[in-house]
Amino acid sequence: MAEKEEFRQGDHVSWASHSGRAYGVVKEKLIDRTHIRGHAVNATPEEPQYRIRNDDSGRDVAHRPEVLRHEPK
Repeated sequence: MAEKEEFRQGDHVSWASHSGRAYGVVKEKLIDRTHIRGHAVNATPEEPQYRIRNDDSGRDVAHRPEVLRHEPK
């Protein structure tokens, strides 16, 4: 199994969205179950997710590392 990529606070990332690519900045690594904008985020230490501030909307979203890719700043 491939090693999952790590992201750090402040990293600029992108992910696929229904309208093309979306971009944002990593705010934190999530390792506990939490809620973001009313949606459950089932993060664990073994399966972390990342809280990201969307560049366009300014809203926070959560994504698994396998759907993210680093972008130049």
